Amino acid sequence: MEAICKLKYQRYGRRKVGQLLDQIRGKNLYQAEQILASIPMRATELVQDAVKSAGANLSVKLGKKLDLKAIWVTSAFADQGPMKMLRRVQPGPQGRAMPFKRKMCHITVTVSDTKGGK
Repeated sequence: MEAICKLKYQRYGRRKVGQLLDQIRGKNLYQAEQILASIPMRATELVQDAVKSAGANLSVKLGKKLDLKAIWVTSAFADQGPMKMLRRVQPGPQGRAMPFKRKMCHITVTVSDTKGGK
């Protein structure tokens, strides 16, 4: 059985979060938490929350508490979020005001109780 956790509109760039997700894809939850704890990036807390939430979702679906070593991260990816203009401006050339854009991403983590998925 599979469970999904989706985090939307997170204020991190897609590529930086994707680097973390590449490290944990295919690992069990215990290994994933150990790997994320040792990586010195700001987005690791966010990815850890997503992984823990997906594991908790699977536990609720199955109706029993599961061992972290028996749950596998089957897919993990980050999509580009909206790059809309925030209500801020940066000074531009010749006195112009340039809109300030902030990168956002949507994170999706899928876990399963079998290694191969489904």
